[in-house]
Amino acid sequence: MKFSQSGDSAAANITGALVLFVAKNDQIISDTDFSDSTIESKVNSLIENQFLKTASNSVLSCPLISGASSVAEPSSIFLIRCGKAEFSAEAFHDMASVLSRNLVLNTQTEVHIDVSGLRVTATDAAVLLRHLCAQIVKASYRFDQFKTVKKPHSKVESFTFYRQVSSDLTDQVLNDSILAGQAIGEGTNFTRTLGNRPANHCTPSHLADEAMSLAKDSTTLSTKIHDEADMENLGMGALLSVTAGSDQPAKLIEMSYQGGKKDTAPMVLIGKGVTFDTGGISIKPAGGMDEMKFDMCGAASVFGVMQAVERMQLPINLIGLVAATENMPGGDATKPGDVVTSMSGKTIEVLNTDAEGRLVLCDAITYAQKFEPELMIDIATLTGACVVALGAHASGLYSNKDDLADQLLQAGKSTGDRAWRMPLWKEYTKQLESPFADLGNIGGSKAGSVTAACFLKEFVGETPWAHLDIAGSAWNSGAKKGATGRPVELLTEFLMQKAG
Repeated sequence: MKFSQSGDSAAANITGALVLFVAKNDQIISDTDFSDSTIESKVNSLIENQFLKTASNSVLSCPLISGASSVAEPSSIFLIRCGKAEFSAEAFHDMASVLSRNLVLNTQTEVHIDVSGLRVTATDAAVLLRHLCAQIVKASYRFDQFKTVKKPHSKVESFTFYRQVSSDLTDQVLNDSILAGQAIGEGTNFTRTLGNRPANHCTPSHLADEAMSLAKDSTTLSTKIHDEADMENLGMGALLSVTAGSDQPAKLIEMSYQGGKKDTAPMVLIGKGVTFDTGGISIKPAGGMDEMKFDMCGAASVFGVMQAVERMQLPINLIGLVAATENMPGGDATKPGDVVTSMSGKTIEVLNTDAEGRLVLCDAITYAQKFEPELMIDIATLTGACVVALGAHASGLYSNKDDLADQLLQAGKSTGDRAWRMPLWKEYTKQLESPFADLGNIGGSKAGSVTAACFLKEFVGETPWAHLDIAGSAWNSGAKKGATGRPVELLTEFLMQKAG
């Protein structure tokens, strides 16, 4: 699938499908003059006959019978109803999502999208193209590697965007933005693929292999894999307590991207990589347990971001840490009431072995501080309580720094991959007190997502840190079950803003 942009007229010498945006007043939203072509009369006829519904984001696709024009014309027209030419970021992403899902089903091999009249609040043409490309790439995603009969994939081979002729942005800037959109979309799809793979395929060792493959042939990305013996030497008793019941060896995956100056402190992304979570001895109910293959979606999002950043060659230094393990109820499994010692030296009473994600992450957070990072962000499908609080619409955001939280919230808003900030008050930390250890790994039945974040905060120190609880946003259940790829878009937008 190829993407390109042009400042030429969308009415001249194009074949395939032409996408036009129509305002509430029935006018085509475009800087292009279509009066000398068959296109304008065809669009007017469709609107007059009420084939295009009046509701925003309504779509219509129909063939175009060529008129007397002497130039090549598209063979079909694709219309999408917009409220107005200027969108808020939220409205634009809703429209782009609907548009993209319909476009990839188009039977034409070429699609031409006239965005010359569109404006997004506080966003230039380059960002508009980036977000549209990302949405189209995401919409083309299919996961069918385990199906013997596969549904047809999109037939579209190329997309061309016709942007404002008067744009002050250079072709290089616009082309770079398109490449960034592709990278973000492909990174999101990579995350979805890792999340969707069944746990008998996607093991900790498989994730380690994927990390090595990411770094292969790259001059800016390198990978180290730490095994259980390394973790033992590092004193990672919390992480090792989770893997104790599994026959699959745990892996600590360290991906290092060097795109900035050598002496610049890196940013660190830390992903929870529990490739299957039975709950351990505190075993989960059978119903829906198949979805616990998605418990590594935090780790998968780190993979997706690292791939996107490497392809964009952002001028930053970035570490991706993935703590990968299974949580199984074997004979050697950690038992409720056991006390384990974390890499930090803090002791933890394991009151519930199904609260394992924080045990995995606390050692990874401690390890991350050896890089003296500018900031750390951990991403985890951590708590069902976050699903109860926020549902699937927003990821839970916790942070010890207001400016970091604000930057992440803004990145989520501008991409449509939203988060909502939650509290980290000291009163919640008191719920973690234990009579037998420095702290317990759960804080009772109330405010479960908050107390889980407060647990992690105990290992952070003064480093700027954020925690994204993606238990509600990382995958869909039901008929459309599958990984969403969130929060890859949020995180890549944040990193692009940090890159300047």
